Amino acid sequence: MRRLLPLFAGLLLLATACTTAPDPDPKPRAERWRPEPGLAWQWQLSGRLDPTVDVPVYDIDGFDHPASTVADLHRRGRKVICYLSTGAWEDFRPDADRFPKSVLGEGNGWEGERWLDIRRTDVLEPLMAKRLDMCRTKGFDAVEPDNMDGYRNRTGFPLTAADQLRYNRLIARLAHDRGLAVGLKNDLDQIPQLLPDFDFAVNEQCAEYDECDRLAPFVAADKAVFHVEYELRTSEFCPQARKLGLSSMQKRYELGAWRRPC
Repeated sequence: MRRLLPLFAGLLLLATACTTAPDPDPKPRAERWRPEPGLAWQWQLSGRLDPTVDVPVYDIDGFDHPASTVADLHRRGRKVICYLSTGAWEDFRPDADRFPKSVLGEGNGWEGERWLDIRRTDVLEPLMAKRLDMCRTKGFDAVEPDNMDGYRNRTGFPLTAADQLRYNRLIARLAHDRGLAVGLKNDLDQIPQLLPDFDFAVNEQCAEYDECDRLAPFVAADKAVFHVEYELRTSEFCPQARKLGLSSMQKRYELGAWRRPC
């Protein structure tokens, strides 16, 4: 039989409950989406969204689309991934002016974008938490955090593999705290260390660079790998993709509605 707490202990617990901030995750952890290998998907980050592609998973820009778009995709039977850049600053985002110049590094090859100093979690954690709050509030099921391999690039900062592991795990934890599944974007070298922290992977051009085998641990762990190629024809990468259990398709670089799945 459960022992009763003394009255003063009960009052203390009541006071603590009243002053503690609510759990940011409105869903039980057991309900978090866990995409399985082989799911077909659509990845559209530009142009007018086409919601009619008959696939179970959509990956769309988190800032560009309102909650009503996510709700419409849900009504159509889709799970919806929230695309965010968590490793690079973008000058066209509504929160761009909240990033101090001290965390902005070299350009990452895309107009208006610069690598972030991911060592500065004191600055970046609250900013990324707000972005993930946005994804949760709009009803997304998961998040695709982009530019998660800055340590392998010329960022303007002396980033190390340990810095990247620490930051990527931080982003994964923030997503999970909000009931969102989270995908590891590229960062193939750190898959062995990060596999337990991420629910799926998103990869660009592993076939072109002969790297798709390195994604096998995700599939072996019953976690989806959402994969695109731009330069190769489907006949050149789909046989291997099917063998590995990847969710693969050909896209154009602008990531509009056009797709050619395996």
